[in-house]
Amino acid sequence: MPTHIVTVEIGPDPAPRLDKALARDVPEQAHLSRSRLMRLIADGAVRLNGTPVTDPRTKVAEGDVIAITVEESVDVETAPEAIDLDIRHEDADLIVINKPAGMVVHPAPGSPGGTLVNALLHHFGGNLSGVGGEKRPGIVHRIDKDTSGLLVVAKSDAAHHGLADQFAAHSVDREYIALCHGLPDAADPRLNGVKGVNFEPGAILKITTQLARHKTDRQRQAVLFQGGRHAVTRVRVEEPLGPVTLVTCRLETGRTHQIRVHMAHVGHALVGDPVYGGRRKVSDKTLGADLAERINTFPRQALHAARLGFVHPVTGEEMAFEADLPPEMAELIEALRAL
Repeated sequence: MPTHIVTVEIGPDPAPRLDKALARDVPEQAHLSRSRLMRLIADGAVRLNGTPVTDPRTKVAEGDVIAITVEESVDVETAPEAIDLDIRHEDADLIVINKPAGMVVHPAPGSPGGTLVNALLHHFGGNLSGVGGEKRPGIVHRIDKDTSGLLVVAKSDAAHHGLADQFAAHSVDREYIALCHGLPDAADPRLNGVKGVNFEPGAILKITTQLARHKTDRQRQAVLFQGGRHAVTRVRVEEPLGPVTLVTCRLETGRTHQIRVHMAHVGHALVGDPVYGGRRKVSDKTLGADLAERINTFPRQALHAARLGFVHPVTGEEMAFEADLPPEMAELIEALRAL
């Protein structure tokens, strides 16, 4: 993919950290948000006075020269499409959508149409924040194609910047409901021996690692403990359901595939996850063949963005939203409860 270099000279009285200094001094026309700068640093795309750096906490000083290698977007025609949307809130500055599983958030070479952005452009007649560029107008965060649930999209540039700052500061409340294999129990001695795992009061499983692209599979994320990007997930057991468990996952950070890769790291991959779940199957000995088959052939990762809370970036109002489980997850859970 073609790239270009953005060069930044650090100005007077910079913040001592690389990420914060760049957030202040990078040219506005470069359209590099703080969250994107963090990704570029973690991916090794940033050089400080000619030396690659991957730690956002690296110290900088006035006069330092930063070179940022940025991949150029592949041209994708982003056209409005008449696609139904489940709108939970809309005002002059933002919109909250309950995204169905199977919908990609924004166009990309492998998914040029049928995306949330295509649907939003039709709904608004093209009136979305332009901060994200032509291919990602209004998008301040994403959820995976096959994850369902809530996300917020900016309609105005002021909302885009304000929401992006909240996501960068990890102040947005994001809670997911998931079905995982096994029981992530605080009493399990194996779990207590997994690197990056500890338990907080209330039997909350806390997973703390670094995440980065897998060395050989660019579609996957990998757990690291040096380099990469800091990632924290908290998991609470809601209800054991035989060989699987209903859990609530709360994101402190929001990295690509974070919940999925963290749950796999601790040995409790999500039901239906085709990337991180491996070939894990449940036995039909206790569930019966039909119910075991439903779990083993669940068509996607059993993950739903159920709650979303943030401060309205323009009015300052506290906003909170909830979305019920989609039918395929709700029906599977009820079948397990009945058994």
